[in-house]
Amino acid sequence: MSYSSSKTALNALTVHYAHELAGTPIKVNAAAPGHVATDFNGFRGERTPEQGAAIAVRLATLPPDGPTGAFLDDDGPLPW
Repeated sequence: MSYSSSKTALNALTVHYAHELAGTPIKVNAAAPGHVATDFNGFRGERTPEQGAAIAVRLATLPPDGPTGAFLDDDGPLPW
């Protein structure tokens, strides 16, 4: 229950801030890194931290015409 509620709130904030910052150079997106092996999950993920970080790096280096208000993974936009 906690995860679902916090994820829903984060998604709503992403869309809200993207809307509020429309017309500025600031892009606001949500990233889906996949199931990354970390100490948090006992290293049970199938992706390395480097693979999981790829989407964060991609979103941090978007061009001016890049997406905003989106939910993305390595392959592109995902449905909310």
